[in-house]
Amino acid sequence: MPLPTIKRVLRRLTRRTKNWGTIVALTLRGNQVEKKSKLFRSKNPVLLLYGFGATRRTFSILEKRLYNDGYTVFSINLGGLFDTFNTEAIESLASHVDQKIERLYKKYQFRGKLSIISHSKGGLIGRYYIKRLGGDQRVKLLITMGTPHNGSPWALLAAFTPIALLLKSVRQMTPMSPFIRRLKLGPFPAKVKLYSIYSKADRVCPYPVAVLEEASNVKNVEMDGVTHSEFLIKKSVYHIIKHALNDNMPLSLEIRSRERFKKTLTTQPNKLRLITGTK
Repeated sequence: MPLPTIKRVLRRLTRRTKNWGTIVALTLRGNQVEKKSKLFRSKNPVLLLYGFGATRRTFSILEKRLYNDGYTVFSINLGGLFDTFNTEAIESLASHVDQKIERLYKKYQFRGKLSIISHSKGGLIGRYYIKRLGGDQRVKLLITMGTPHNGSPWALLAAFTPIALLLKSVRQMTPMSPFIRRLKLGPFPAKVKLYSIYSKADRVCPYPVAVLEEASNVKNVEMDGVTHSEFLIKKSVYHIIKHALNDNMPLSLEIRSRERFKKTLTTQPNKLRLITGTK
């Protein structure tokens, strides 16, 4: 291997290790967060939903960027193991989110509809809330990042361990689990826009498990070279999030993502149809 290539690979590994370490350090700080945004009579607030094994602090970098750009942003403690780490069943968490949002709307008199930004399992929570619990009455936009919409093969491996016996959500996130199949039934509410942001460099939510069947209001956006933790750190991802929040997503990104997926579907049809249920 040529020396320049070796140096490039080492730089990439160093950067990714550093980014992963940053997210781990933030996660271990737990669910105590500093409330910066003023929620009272907020117009179009932004809710953050973190993933399995994470905490509210995992979103610290993204939350700061949103706040600095003038967005009213907040998160919800999703509890779980040790009242932390988001390990409970997805439908229970979605119900918790539903109840919490209703209380917040009443307490702070929100004036507009919510946008939800979610990472990993958080995307499944948001999707279930909107699609099955009437969340479409409160939400106008759902952004998911590295979310196993079609189930995760890692969850399938974990299903053969004691972890799956203790944690229902692990069983729910296996490919084509009863929960995943139920969530796929019926269209996503037409008045809510959904963007699934994914990357082939994501090894925690490996391609194509984050790819959704598209509709006029459901779009996939592929990011190049973004790992699972880097969805929460990289500025390139934040730029895409801002496009979605401002309802000005470049059409070229949607088309590029669609064409890349179609190409992969042609070259690996059996694998993709098994995982995604694409006909």
